[in-house]
Amino acid sequence: MIYLDNNATTTIDPLVVDAMTQQWARGPFNPSSQHQLGQQASQQLDLALLEMGRCLNSDFTTPGGPRLIWTSGGTESNNLALAGLGDDPAAPLIVSRIEHPSVLRFAQLAEKSGRQVSYLNICSDGSVDLNHLQELLDAQHSLSPVVAVMSANNETGVIQPIEQLASLCRAAGALVHVDATQSIGKEPLDLATLPIDSLCFSAHKFHGPVGVGALWLGAGVNIRPHLIGGEQQLLSRPGTIPVPLAAGTAKALSLAVGNLSEHRATMVRLRDLLEQRLAAAIPPLVIHGVDAKRLPNTTCVSFPGTDRQSMLMALDMAGVCCSSGSACSSGSSPPSHVLLAMGCDDALVSSAIRFGVSRFSTTGDIDTAAERICLVHKRLTSR
Repeated sequence: MIYLDNNATTTIDPLVVDAMTQQWARGPFNPSSQHQLGQQASQQLDLALLEMGRCLNSDFTTPGGPRLIWTSGGTESNNLALAGLGDDPAAPLIVSRIEHPSVLRFAQLAEKSGRQVSYLNICSDGSVDLNHLQELLDAQHSLSPVVAVMSANNETGVIQPIEQLASLCRAAGALVHVDATQSIGKEPLDLATLPIDSLCFSAHKFHGPVGVGALWLGAGVNIRPHLIGGEQQLLSRPGTIPVPLAAGTAKALSLAVGNLSEHRATMVRLRDLLEQRLAAAIPPLVIHGVDAKRLPNTTCVSFPGTDRQSMLMALDMAGVCCSSGSACSSGSSPPSHVLLAMGCDDALVSSAIRFGVSRFSTTGDIDTAAERICLVHKRLTSR
């Protein structure tokens, strides 16, 4: 099997496994316990936090400064941010139409409960419409909304103009939450200079362990807890912190950030090679977001004349792992809300497939995958 579904999850780096194994070998862990083993676990957690701060350029040692809340991943972090940011639990909410299901479904439920929700339009290249955002912000008048926009789309890879968006929100007094699940470890990130209030990510997207992520909060930003039951993490997210998973996250991020330029160059080369091979063999092929700035590893292409479900099943049988959109929606495989928001016609939406390479992908993988994809397409379109 050739794995080209790295937007859904990534293979864990062996060095991350080693880092977690060392932690598990230390003995039972509960950093809240007062005995020596508990204190040792707390020290290991502090070391992981220091490494995370170095990678994100965020000082977590200053009282009242930015802080990191350990969570189970991006979905929990998004829910925690959207439910807990701002002084008013009923503050207006603005989300883009291409967000992850953990944001869109939260917004839909909040809207049914009476919270004011607005949906930010998308340009044809896959980026958010900043003019529409300004209109939505102007319409809030004296209210202070919470604006949620992902840093890069999980289906097309299109990178969003977060700095410009955040500047508009700052001027309007709005809070900004960024879902950086897809971009962290693939694009540069400097939280000391980015004017946002919160940001989340999940370790398994950058070759770390599944089941752990974090919500970053800027200096002075408070959050209402979504869970009740303990005093861990300043009551923001109670529950025993999994120290080995936190250490694995720090190691994975350090490996990703420490060689970012090299990793990006590798992924861009492989992604472009795949697109070139497919476009040369399949002239009707459409690459979505190709005119916008994209993540180095992601390509979303449509194969007109085919059905995405048939392509997925055939490619799986041929030994190529890919997807038709968010892994959180793949069970029912509804039409891509992202491509629909971009204004794509039904033929393109119904035939769209997402491929994602990683730093562990090889030229041989791409050559073989391209050959298999072309053969599957030819077989499906010659019926």
